Amino acid sequence: MKLTKIILKEEVANLGDMGAIVNVARGYARNYLLPKNLAVEANTRNLKMLEHEKRIIAEKLKKLKVSADTMAARLSAHRIQLTAKAGEEGKLFGSITTKDISEALTAAGFDIDKKKILLDTHIKRVGEHAVKVKIHPQVHAQVIVEVTPE
Repeated sequence: MKLTKIILKEEVANLGDMGAIVNVARGYARNYLLPKNLAVEANTRNLKMLEHEKRIIAEKLKKLKVSADTMAARLSAHRIQLTAKAGEEGKLFGSITTKDISEALTAAGFDIDKKKILLDTHIKRVGEHAVKVKIHPQVHAQVIVEVTPE
């Protein structure tokens, strides 16, 4: 497998943060990262540009983190109420998934992708559940999801 060096223009899951220089398979770079404008080839010209833009990237990351901190504070103060069919002992018929939580957050005015919601297992019982939400690589919020029976 032949590798190529690239510079990431944005955070890519399981690969690196913005501005990182990483080695990836040529096909992955050619077919996914470069066409989606997530990365550029790490040649001498782009490396010189990266040095110039590191300051700009650092400021952008700082602003994103501040924005993520404020969103985390707003999100942590928010409670989500979901209803589902449940049996007599509080066990749900089915489960509450990351998609359900994402839709409830979107309805409440938060634009959170379901991939950013971290659940160990689906919620299968009535009650309050603490759910972790990844807003930024360094910022996580905890949302209380209250499941009530229909």
